[in-house]
Amino acid sequence: MKIVSSILPSEKIQSKIKSDYPKVNFEFYKGMKNAEESFYDAEVFLTYGEDLTPDHIEKAKNLKWIMVMSAGMEKMPFDACREKGILVTNVRGVHKIPMAEYTMGMMLHHAKQVSSMLANEQEEIWERIPKAELCDQTILILGVGAIGGEIARLAKAFRMHTLGVNSSGNQVDHIDEIYSLAHLNQILTRADYVVSVLPSTNETKGLLTEEHFKWMKDTAVFINIGRGDLISEEVLLTSMEKKHIAHAFLDVFSQEPLPKGHPFWKMENVTVTPHVSSITKKYLPRSFEIFNHNLHTYINKGNKFINKINLERGY
Repeated sequence: MKIVSSILPSEKIQSKIKSDYPKVNFEFYKGMKNAEESFYDAEVFLTYGEDLTPDHIEKAKNLKWIMVMSAGMEKMPFDACREKGILVTNVRGVHKIPMAEYTMGMMLHHAKQVSSMLANEQEEIWERIPKAELCDQTILILGVGAIGGEIARLAKAFRMHTLGVNSSGNQVDHIDEIYSLAHLNQILTRADYVVSVLPSTNETKGLLTEEHFKWMKDTAVFINIGRGDLISEEVLLTSMEKKHIAHAFLDVFSQEPLPKGHPFWKMENVTVTPHVSSITKKYLPRSFEIFNHNLHTYINKGNKFINKINLERGY
């Protein structure tokens, strides 16, 4: 079996997977440009999911399985994969620890007025600013999957009330009240913190409008760690200029990197971070743990794959 990767992990990770599967031929490359020639006769391909085209899939005569080493799937050629019956899996859930920690960090940053304290420190100002608490506040999590569930678990440790939205409305651990998207308007009015972990799908693109921000409390905080196309930047900019809510922490954008000179950079009620909520030194080791499980399943012709993707739905 030949497995080709357009991801170049550390020598330690490469050595481990090769020793675990000595009969498998692994070839690791940095980027699709270097991997492309070997890719065309590979049975299994590892990718971040941004370097494949329908033409690649058409020419890959032996390809049976694509392991996407990320959670985002927007750029995957699903139609071509479906036509050839190719198995697609990803590493959904691998981000849950860093992204949940990022979310709690941003909420604490706001509640404890860290920016004001740091500014006062620079000016040598001794000012004892009253702080808020997360305790007894309400957090609304849009998209309660693995990441949203971990955010809820940590929020309960701070004794927050947790509201959640998912596609089914089915109950989730650590969520006090769960709703479907159809009830979004009613519950937005109750939230002190609104956190989006929603993926980019036909249902979620442009989901939030200015009206949604009008329904939120003027003291509410919006945190987007899902996808930038949840709301158009023009609508979000207008909402923040009109101060419909108190603050927005934005880690994802429709255009990345966020261009220099964009108003978000200078707005006092907006904090910009460069799509870092999921970045951790443990990312690839955790991803390869999922791949290792799935490879064992694949070799033994099992069916208990972690994160098997529905090619019709794209997730």
